[in-house]
Amino acid sequence: MSAKNRDNKNRWRNITVGFRVSPEENERINKAVALSGLPKQEYCYRRCLNQDVVVQGNPRVYKALKLELAAVLTELKRIEAGSSVDEELMNVIELIAIILGGLKGEDENGE
Repeated sequence: MSAKNRDNKNRWRNITVGFRVSPEENERINKAVALSGLPKQEYCYRRCLNQDVVVQGNPRVYKALKLELAAVLTELKRIEAGSSVDEELMNVIELIAIILGGLKGEDENGE
């Protein structure tokens, strides 16, 4: 039997919560988790409990941002060829803008 693990606030977390998502929702959650720099568990319970997800700049976050921006660039080049912008791309762009604004110390209005 494994040892009882406590979190950094000395809470024993012994209850498991699970839910089902579609492959598209899973991909969206994974992108948000990667861009946040938090472990998936931490990210999910902060979002579920309506707590702030504060992104701390670190190499992992910057790498995730770089990869997502490269994917956005590819999509923008596709759109330039005559396709339309889908909602998922707009969500990713908005999330990246919020994170980059927060890393630079701006408020939500870009000021």
